[in-house]
Amino acid sequence: MYKSFLIKYAEIGVKGKNRYIFEDRLCDQIRYALKRCEGEFEIRKTQGRIYVDALSEFDFDEVVENLKTVFGISGICPVVQVEDEGFEKLCEDVIAYMDKVYPDKNLTFKVETRRARKNYPKESMEVNCDIGAALLNAYSEMRVDVHKPDVMLHIEIREKIYIYSTVIPGPGGLPIGTNGKGMLLLSGGIDSPVAGYMISKRGVKLDAVYFNAPPYTSDRAKQKVIDLARLVSKYSGPINLHIINFTDIQLYIYEKCPHDELTIIMRRYMMRIAQQIAENTGSLGLITGESIGQVASQTMQSLAATNDVCTMPVYRPCIGMDKQEIVEISEKINTYETSILPYEDCCTIFVAKHPVTKPNVNVIRRHETNLEERIDELVRVALETDEVLHIEW
Repeated sequence: MYKSFLIKYAEIGVKGKNRYIFEDRLCDQIRYALKRCEGEFEIRKTQGRIYVDALSEFDFDEVVENLKTVFGISGICPVVQVEDEGFEKLCEDVIAYMDKVYPDKNLTFKVETRRARKNYPKESMEVNCDIGAALLNAYSEMRVDVHKPDVMLHIEIREKIYIYSTVIPGPGGLPIGTNGKGMLLLSGGIDSPVAGYMISKRGVKLDAVYFNAPPYTSDRAKQKVIDLARLVSKYSGPINLHIINFTDIQLYIYEKCPHDELTIIMRRYMMRIAQQIAENTGSLGLITGESIGQVASQTMQSLAATNDVCTMPVYRPCIGMDKQEIVEISEKINTYETSILPYEDCCTIFVAKHPVTKPNVNVIRRHETNLEERIDELVRVALETDEVLHIEW
């Protein structure tokens, strides 16, 4: 029975004179998401509302599932459109709608009308009362409850009249591309895909970088990260994934630096390389999945030592979350099962038995001078052999 969807947004509504920019980006993202669906659709924007109209046969559940991946949408409302052919006809249409949607009439309801067309002969309160009376006459089992109704029946009077009673929650946030681009340091773990999802929810377009360490890590570990990038791209849109061969750099650090500082020094070089790629590709900041105190390399002192090499902002959306909170989000976005596959990444392969938890930045800098002979050349080669994959859901 549904041929259209009313798309609701929340945060975009307070953007003032710039609201149209966010609305346009939201429409673009809806079009992109619906390309994954069978059928033809038209997206139109009118009077603070966005509508998706189906121009052909479509799978209702498929369309809803894809719209639920579009940041900026707060609610998806399947609507019935009817022509304005007088109030009596509207009463008949509403009665028919309730009959189809709610076979069990033993329910409470409330009518809420919104008139965008102020020349309509009845005011909103009159429409509410008269439609309510028509429903009570048609179905004796129904009752009105203005405080906590089972069904909130919405009627919007515009160029046409729209009837709906279901609001399917969307993901919220802001449309992708309204807040620049960031570079996600993506590993095969649970945290970094969640970080990418969360920062995308704020309208940030993603690129990603993965540090590969063959032959110490397998092709399956690399494929795992590609799969994670694809899962995140369902929400973030297409991701350019940069795969950096980090083996020679890790081995050189392992040879020249104290082993209890391996993780910190490796992380510092990862951040240096990620920043270089970010600068070259127009990203405005780095994004990581770090959470304070989760592991030795994520204490306050360790994070300060890692930040020391960055001149661009580092965003850590998981910073104050515990592991269970992160896991719950990873399950919601379907990355958890992939993240726990037992294929090691380069960080876990080269981790020290007793890593330093409170590194001194000055000591770390002094030990990095042990690398001066070859490190610049190794970093240059790693950047020149960057493998870039375009990942799309």
